[in-house]
Amino acid sequence: MTKKIDNSTFTQKSLFDIANKPKNSTLKAIDLFAGIGGIRLGFQEAFGKNIEFVFASEIDKFAQQTYYANFGEMPNGDITKIDEKDIPSHDIILAGFPCQAFSIAGLRKGFEDTRGTLFFDVARIAAYHKPKIIFLENVKGFVNHDKGNTFKVVKQTLEDLGYKVYSQVLNAKDFGVPQNRERIYIVAFLEDVEFEFPRPLNKDICLGDILDKDIDGKYTISDRLWAGHQRRKEEHKAKGNGFGYSLFNNNSKYTSTISARYYKDGSEILIEQKNTNPRKLTPREACRLQGFPNSFKIVTSDTQSYKQFGNSVCVPVISTISKKIAEKIIKEKNEFIEN
Repeated sequence: MTKKIDNSTFTQKSLFDIANKPKNSTLKAIDLFAGIGGIRLGFQEAFGKNIEFVFASEIDKFAQQTYYANFGEMPNGDITKIDEKDIPSHDIILAGFPCQAFSIAGLRKGFEDTRGTLFFDVARIAAYHKPKIIFLENVKGFVNHDKGNTFKVVKQTLEDLGYKVYSQVLNAKDFGVPQNRERIYIVAFLEDVEFEFPRPLNKDICLGDILDKDIDGKYTISDRLWAGHQRRKEEHKAKGNGFGYSLFNNNSKYTSTISARYYKDGSEILIEQKNTNPRKLTPREACRLQGFPNSFKIVTSDTQSYKQFGNSVCVPVISTISKKIAEKIIKEKNEFIEN
């Protein structure tokens, strides 16, 4: 059970206390709703040895396995059952929390309005530990979710806790990844920091850059499934909408957004093949489509791996944003980042 938090008992520490630390000192971070560690990976790329992860939480047992295989740490389980006092002190909260509506009539009770949602767990931990930075990621629709109320409550809650909040929707295809994936990113600073999100990198990429050449035949979809995809697309076309499968090839600039349901039929991203039916992406290609390195270990079944990558984040976007954060809080204060 979560506990009510009295904000008045907490003192605000300066964000730029970081600048007074010895060179090469580490920032401590926690990874909530960690999934397979995509947000963590992006921050590690930006901060190098100057970031240390002291806690992680993920409820899915298969995602936990992948996280452990790649980071050598087994995430804690259900965050709603973990007391904020039992979480180590930290400078940064990372959280790709699920999108849920808040049943409220207005912005009256601060973060109490978020009770019953998973964002409440971010808020209660932030209220107790007062980290210097909070980094959140969510689907693009989060901005307009529940008629815009959800985003307003999250922003107001963070501001009530003393944070200056920045947010922007960014697209993976603008950051060197051949995937059309729009997500909202929220960065909150405990001090009055002026922050700008990164601009598109304008890298020349195409899907062929991440596809393998020798593919196991099991990824080619069956005649029955292919016929079903084509039939449903024609039915949707007759109704005047564009729903149905999406077909891509090596020259495609980017794909549709890969989702957690990709394991079901692969309809959102099918790859053309000569003289045979289209195929699904392999788990390794799905890994690359999210910007994970080839060294990232895939240790679960294809089904679970598709779910994990579909639920994860585009690592290069996270890395680019976190480099901006690093520049703001460390480089401007003559702090050395060792990568």
